[in-house]
Amino acid sequence: MAVWRRKPADRVTVHSDQRPQFTSRAWQSFLRQHNLEPGMSRRGNCHDNAVAESFFQLLKRERIRRQTYTTRDAARQDVFEYVELFYNPMPKHTNNGMLSPVDLEIRQQKLNEAAVQKTRATQSSVRRGTKIGQVKIPVAAVT
Repeated sequence: MAVWRRKPADRVTVHSDQRPQFTSRAWQSFLRQHNLEPGMSRRGNCHDNAVAESFFQLLKRERIRRQTYTTRDAARQDVFEYVELFYNPMPKHTNNGMLSPVDLEIRQQKLNEAAVQKTRATQSSVRRGTKIGQVKIPVAAVT
C-alpha cells in the first residue's frame, strides 16, 4: 500500500519481524524491486522493531480479530481503511514528538522544502558571487 500511494524515490526501510512470510525469497525480491530495505532485528530482540510490533498488535486487537472476511479483497480494504482513516490521522506518538503520523509527515515535508529553498538560495548567491547577507558592489563604483 505504501509503495502504491507514496511511490518513494529514496530507499525506505520496512520493519518486520522474522516470521516466514518476511524472510521468504518472494518478499525479499519484492523489497529489492521497489527499492525497499528490510528492517529486521535478530531473534529475541524486539527493540529495533518496537514501533512496528506495537502497530501490528494494535491492528490485530482492534480490527482483525473482530472480523471474519469473506474474501482477501475485503480484508485488504478493511486494513486499508483502518490504517488510512483511523490509525494514521489520529493517534499521537511519543516517538514522533506527540504528533500523529500524518502531522509528522506534513512537518517533515515542510522541513524538506525549507532545506531545498535554502540550498537553492545559497547556490544562487554563489553563482552571483555574493554570500547571503552581503551586497555585491561593482568594481566601477569603488574607483
